[in-house]
Amino acid sequence: MPAPVVVDSIAGVRAAVAEARTAGRGIALVPTMGALHPGHLSHVERLRELDPTAFVVVSIFVNPLQFGVGEDFERYPRTLDDDVARLAEVGADAVFAPSVAEMYPDGGALVTISAGPVGAAFEGAARPGHFDGALTVVAKLLQIVAPDVASFGQKDAQQLWLIGRMVRDLDMPVRVLDVPTVREADGLAMSSRNRYLSAAERHAALALSRALAASESAADAGVAAALAAGDAILADTAGVEVDYLAIVDAMTFSPVPDGFRGPVIAIVAARVGTTRLIDNVRFRLG
Repeated sequence: MPAPVVVDSIAGVRAAVAEARTAGRGIALVPTMGALHPGHLSHVERLRELDPTAFVVVSIFVNPLQFGVGEDFERYPRTLDDDVARLAEVGADAVFAPSVAEMYPDGGALVTISAGPVGAAFEGAARPGHFDGALTVVAKLLQIVAPDVASFGQKDAQQLWLIGRMVRDLDMPVRVLDVPTVREADGLAMSSRNRYLSAAERHAALALSRALAASESAADAGVAAALAAGDAILADTAGVEVDYLAIVDAMTFSPVPDGFRGPVIAIVAARVGTTRLIDNVRFRLG
């Protein structure tokens, strides 16, 4: 397949999108921070299945607004050439790879999106301001590209919920497509940060997916039993510093009481070595 066109300016990507629209093509967007793996590529493949003629734009932008003090903004992997080669294999049409100065010409954003109370819980509690920054850049990308559909991964469950709520609350004319988590053969959720893990740390990191599986297996016994089953796996694994394991209502992203019946998401976050990892699984209680 031909390599996607790479543009680094807002004007450039808007021109490419306008040309595609004039040709009668729908527009699809996959926002990423790069360092692409098969999980990212599955978004392009899914969009191609839904609309083979769509003009698929993949944004690659390491967004400083969603990194806190002491986080890994400077060392976050930047592999644009490899990313473009991978995207050519799955048929992406354009890569929007702006600089920080292009996205934030004044050095930052004075007006930002507030993620609200859900954005202050779980990942938001551990990383204050993270979701405000994530929603702000997603809102900018949706304004710049104006896609008909934008694709986001289920692995970032809280971010996915917040983006869906932002689109609904602000009447943004875009369909949010959620794509299932892609896992390694041993169950580890694919993440650009996995490359930070040593061999021993990577083995320890399997405790996250194992804990979620244990929680799901114990779901018929209720919320408390499901959490206890997951907690036991995590507590028994050396080298895993747990931040939280929780079960939330899939509709509200708030913790559910024992006896709850309905669709839920079990979410987990932990630090393995110096690397913070998250994962989740969706199932039904009752």
